[in-house]
Amino acid sequence: MRKTDKKRDNQLRQVLTEVCDAALEDIEGFQWLTHRVDYARFPESLKVICVFDTDGSLTTFLSGSQSDRLALFMQKKLAGAGVDIKHMSAHISYDSEEQCEREHQGQWARRLK
Repeated sequence: MRKTDKKRDNQLRQVLTEVCDAALEDIEGFQWLTHRVDYARFPESLKVICVFDTDGSLTTFLSGSQSDRLALFMQKKLAGAGVDIKHMSAHISYDSEEQCEREHQGQWARRLK
């Protein structure tokens, strides 16, 4: 990883940690988030995965307007760090602990590959 990529990665992790902390307080069932990125194609390659405790919590979250608010919040936080992403919702996917347990026996490393 190049020095500029390391700097971007640290900045990205800091911003996403702030988003995660806010989501933990505000969103029922939200557990954690992670990201994947290919810095050779950044920011287009950025993918954020938001994980919920249960399928039910995830369904409730997706059925309301909270997903739009989360995407907008994330987009604004990233923009504040100099990362401009036009359609943030296209860069976010959602999952649940239940789905991972069912399909990958709780092995997130395997699931996120």
